[in-house]
Amino acid sequence: MSGSSNRPVRRRTFVLGTAAAAGSAALAGPLAQSASAAGFGYTDDGSQYVVDTGANLVFKVSKTNGDLTSLVYRGVEYQGYGGMNSHIESGLGTSTVSIRQSGSTILISVAYGTLKHYYAARSGENNVYLWTNKADTSVSATRYIVRVKKGLFLNDEPDSYTYTNSTIEASDVFAKSDGQTRSKHFSKLRVMDYDYIGWSSGGVGLWMVRSNHEKASGGPFYRSLLRHQSADGGGLYEILYYGQNQTEAQRFGLQGPYVISFTDGGAPSSSLFPGALTTSWADSLGISGYVGASGRGRVAGVGITGRNTAHAYTVGLANSAAQYWGSARASDGYFSIGGVLPGTYTLTVYKSELAVYSTSVTVSAGGTTTLNSIAVPSSNDPSNASAIWRINDWNGTPSGFKNADLMTYAHPSDVRAAAWTGNVVIGSGSETSAFPCYLWKDVNSGLLVYFRLTAAQAAAAHTLRIGVTTAYANGRPQVAVNDAWTSAIPSPPTQPNTRSLTNGSYRGNNHTFTYNVPASAWKTDTSQYNVLRIDVVSGSGTTGFLSAGTSIDAIDLLA
Repeated sequence: MSGSSNRPVRRRTFVLGTAAAAGSAALAGPLAQSASAAGFGYTDDGSQYVVDTGANLVFKVSKTNGDLTSLVYRGVEYQGYGGMNSHIESGLGTSTVSIRQSGSTILISVAYGTLKHYYAARSGENNVYLWTNKADTSVSATRYIVRVKKGLFLNDEPDSYTYTNSTIEASDVFAKSDGQTRSKHFSKLRVMDYDYIGWSSGGVGLWMVRSNHEKASGGPFYRSLLRHQSADGGGLYEILYYGQNQTEAQRFGLQGPYVISFTDGGAPSSSLFPGALTTSWADSLGISGYVGASGRGRVAGVGITGRNTAHAYTVGLANSAAQYWGSARASDGYFSIGGVLPGTYTLTVYKSELAVYSTSVTVSAGGTTTLNSIAVPSSNDPSNASAIWRINDWNGTPSGFKNADLMTYAHPSDVRAAAWTGNVVIGSGSETSAFPCYLWKDVNSGLLVYFRLTAAQAAAAHTLRIGVTTAYANGRPQVAVNDAWTSAIPSPPTQPNTRSLTNGSYRGNNHTFTYNVPASAWKTDTSQYNVLRIDVVSGSGTTGFLSAGTSIDAIDLLA
């Protein structure tokens, strides 16, 4: 592996060091513009518009289809992967492409049917600003991919497959000779965890700074491909809508800006990050669907009570047109979400990733909707229910279960995964870490949980709860107790209909299955273990890790 940093950087843990500071200085971001940078301007070579930012970046855009055909930074060409350009989706067809300069800004407009796309350059900056306005489904998904020449940035991170071509699933999950797995899907990160993605090597950083995702779908916890490396080159993505393990309907409208940013090897300027980027210079450019700061509002809450302070809380806003989110302050639950388009939204409070409260809020342009302290009812958090035993704390994720962390950046067959089989004994002290985060019909169905009850507990009926975070091929749990009682097969909840468990995502729709176990099912001898058997049932799926399966959040037996 070469280069000073090939890992995606988490916003909350990144510390701007000397190299990053130098990169930011060289970047000359929006807060340090040079309106008279030498060479700033554009030319028309007949087939492409050639834009010189007046810094160290020259890029070209096809006049035929709006592809980004060249990215030259300090004299080195970075664009080019397998003979393909950088573009929306896999490229647009014949488009109407135009260019104009307005003071220190150059704007290239691309129209393809109902889709409109924009590139902007600012004088003295090593950035390309992009917007995409998708009005309908005439373009299937919505992503922008920057295709980077091979050999410039090499890495062997989970989202690469540079050193292997052994396909183990579909055409996008690979195995190395040492048994580790690689895929472009293995990004580790939820959308709320990162502001930018990219690489740094040889004194050059190439980054994709994401947009605020207000017109994307899936919410703050959505995971999607962010970048990849292969023998042919690399790709950086801004995913504006992706159907993989998607929990929401597609939203339409203008998304952006997102930014292709070059640095001297350090991180991109934090002034480009979502929530910090000021684009008043774009207010008068005539970008379709553009709404400036004056046309947006804010939601602020003075606090949230009833929280479990062992968990982080997130507040989300969503309607059919837009989505936003913000973190609640750990000390008191205060939150503030700005840049919100006017409208009425469902506000949801999440304990980790589990929704525990919702209400409706209305946002107006130029205003702040201030909410009094939100009180989360005790009954809204399933962890507050009195339980005889509980495996994991209810938080909407499989975190803490066996292999849970690994599964955000590896395939279940990865050599680093602990055995997916094995039973669990309540009271052992290792109940959660011994319980596999995922259950499959063809892999580890029939898992057994051993537990004892007191005489009083065994004399009563009890409710068993199993929380799940997603499912593949309608996999859901059916339970049996002591070979004396078997539950009915539950109906499958609504879940995404694509792969999930094998491509780095447990995020679907949280659902709780409840089973009313009669007293007659329990052992009356308190010295004996009761045995709970959990099977995965479904008439769908194939075999192995693509058989029907589900991801577990928590399991408990209520008192």
